[in-house]
Amino acid sequence: MNNRQSRRQFIKTTAIGAAGFAILPSLYSKTAPSDKLRVAHIGLGGMGNAHMKWFANLPEVEIVALCDVDQLHLANTLKSLQQIHPDTRAQTYGDFRHILDRKDIDAITCATPDHWHSTIASLAFQSGKDVYGEKPLSYNPGEAKTMLKNASRYNRIFQMGTQIHAGDNYHRVAEIIQSGAIGKVSTVRLWKNASVPQLGATVPEAIPSTLNWDMWLGPAPYVDYIPAKCHFTYRYFLDYSGGTFADFWCHIADIVFWSLQPKGLKHISATGGAIPNSIADAPLWINIDYAFDGLDIHWTTETPDVPGAKDKGIGAYFEGDKGTLLCDYNTRLITINGETVTDLPDVPQSIPRSPGHQQNFVDAVKSRTQPESNLVYARQMTLPMHLGLISYRLGRPLEWNADKEKFIGDKKANALLSRKPRKKWDLV
Repeated sequence: MNNRQSRRQFIKTTAIGAAGFAILPSLYSKTAPSDKLRVAHIGLGGMGNAHMKWFANLPEVEIVALCDVDQLHLANTLKSLQQIHPDTRAQTYGDFRHILDRKDIDAITCATPDHWHSTIASLAFQSGKDVYGEKPLSYNPGEAKTMLKNASRYNRIFQMGTQIHAGDNYHRVAEIIQSGAIGKVSTVRLWKNASVPQLGATVPEAIPSTLNWDMWLGPAPYVDYIPAKCHFTYRYFLDYSGGTFADFWCHIADIVFWSLQPKGLKHISATGGAIPNSIADAPLWINIDYAFDGLDIHWTTETPDVPGAKDKGIGAYFEGDKGTLLCDYNTRLITINGETVTDLPDVPQSIPRSPGHQQNFVDAVKSRTQPESNLVYARQMTLPMHLGLISYRLGRPLEWNADKEKFIGDKKANALLSRKPRKKWDLV
């Protein structure tokens, strides 16, 4: 039985959605009368609500469905949507598969925990829906490959939610680096200071009646319910995410991959430390050295001792043979021949500016062209993050074959490139 058949069977055998709403045949019109893009939001925590508000304020979009495994999240988001659009007819669901079987939905956004990103996106592609997916792209490299395979097969549009990518500052930094103004860049230093909540040892508790815990875990290993492992603080557990590092890598590594397109990764060496007095197992701090062809990238948790970086909790420092460039999300400092400036007027604008990250996605869906943070780009940029975490987990340096996308002579490391889902949730 293929996945499309299994989704149909799921709908046939489920008379009422997990949130208590009947699935009505009248909902399945081919297109909205207004020709608006019909969007559903899956995962309604902090970022999921941000997604909803962003898209709710785009004139070309109609939000037609909301989904979360936590009924409290679902109810609160519906109220927020009703405040923006009092006449909304959005349906609510506790299981995303109901949304995927609706033929009248054009696209979804996904802001679930990391370990669900790939499964939902891949199934959405198979159901003919385009995807705006929150970062990180996937839980592991194998899942990202599955996403790419399905997006290509079903000719789908994907945008990763790296909203900073749409800002003028990153566009301008990429233009300056690519112009050669600071020369050939041989080294880039990236950093993000970690802020980790205290998650002391605790014992399992009764699962809240409003939460579908088994589905929240989904493809991840089953464990008894512990509040600290759910919702926002899930990211500090390696079964679901990779801590502050996995959360922020794509936001600042994005400008490096956009500006330089690093190729030929060969070597990854990570060191790090655990979160003290905590049940969490993601790293408190992690430092990683990456060797690409002609380029070294160094990630640190502490701000490096480079000019202008003091008091910047996140940043990128490009070292070229003619000068340097320091940037964060909104600022930049270019130093050439001892003079530091914020811009180089002689470098022309060469990259079209974004209409906005969400609008870029909407435009891409309508034109059937890939947006700025498309899947091919996002996968290349996310891969080193996954490999750095594998080096950290194994406690040793690793050698990488970029052509085969395999570690060289290391079965244990290669085994961590993917994870077999729990049988019940092996859906793709």
